[in-house]
Amino acid sequence: MYDGIVQDLIDEFGRLPGIGPKSAQRITFHILQSPSFDVSRLAVLLSEVRDKVRFCDLCGNVSEQDRCSICRDPRRNQTLICVVEDAKDVSAIERTREFRGLYHVLGGAISPIAGIGPDDLRITQLMQRLADGTVQEVILATNPNLEGEATSTYLSRLLHTLEITVTRLASGLPVGGDLEYADEVTLGRAFEGRRSV
Repeated sequence: MYDGIVQDLIDEFGRLPGIGPKSAQRITFHILQSPSFDVSRLAVLLSEVRDKVRFCDLCGNVSEQDRCSICRDPRRNQTLICVVEDAKDVSAIERTREFRGLYHVLGGAISPIAGIGPDDLRITQLMQRLADGTVQEVILATNPNLEGEATSTYLSRLLHTLEITVTRLASGLPVGGDLEYADEVTLGRAFEGRRSV
């Protein structure tokens, strides 16, 4: 639609997840029209994040060091491990300030359609972490979708052989949601997970 480098930049932004053509265009024109926007800083940060950021050797979270800040924190409860699909899930759970244990990032979820099986995830590393007997509970916090449920089911069967409590995050109706808009699975889970008041 546009000529040369402007269209190239729009196309490049459009390749990022969650950014469609209109968002890519808005970002490009924001950069072009905002004299205060520091393009050099953005370029340096993009380069540095590629060079410096890696995944924690222990849990798989993003880190600039061999171990992430959560794994290095001695105040965290070493007997609890929350298993998540991606590093961004760690951030979401940390924002709640409800969980003070450790994490294990799988690096995805089982998805036969996408060709992702258990061997493609960090399940072996999880089993190695559980081998010393320190961990007493594993909380499965995979996404409540088909792939997340398949991953959770696979892990719960695998972990059942160990003497560890295995729990799954509750799921159901969101706060502020209307019953008429809830799908059958969500509503069913809300009934299953009901508690006395």
